[in-house]
Amino acid sequence: MANTQDIRRRIKSIRNTAQITKAMQMVAASKMRKAQQHALAGRPYAGLMNKVLVSLQKRTDPRLHPLLHIRDVKKELVLIISTDKGLAGALNTNLFREAANFEAARTVYVVAGKKARQFIARVKRELLADFELKDAPTFVETKPIAKFCTEKFLKHEVDKVSVLYTHFI
Repeated sequence: MANTQDIRRRIKSIRNTAQITKAMQMVAASKMRKAQQHALAGRPYAGLMNKVLVSLQKRTDPRLHPLLHIRDVKKELVLIISTDKGLAGALNTNLFREAANFEAARTVYVVAGKKARQFIARVKRELLADFELKDAPTFVETKPIAKFCTEKFLKHEVDKVSVLYTHFI
């Protein structure tokens, strides 16, 4: 049977653990708030940019720019942007379910994120390139991905480029 001193030591240990857990929760909540603000701040810009691009595409003759050409799809490049870590619930699962719907024989993949790389290896699909991105990537960090995908399209190595990513609600 445990003596009084052992019981007091255990109580103190439990209190310390609870204090550390509470501090970790506060840090996580702060990071979550910051990530939410960051995600929501870019939403109006992204929405307007999408409207502008759709409008330009409708009004521009596809023969004027090679990126506007619509071809018969023999080979499609799918860019998957995923997380690096798990513990995100169905976030990556839903993304990968969508990625698995593409026809394997006609699809090649480019990934950004460790979980996407692992998924492509697990389902044995063709991986063209693997990029690493930080939690909040800058334009400069994403430019090589865009350049790679654009070059593949312009060289007629692929006929269509699709991007799969998660949407913050």
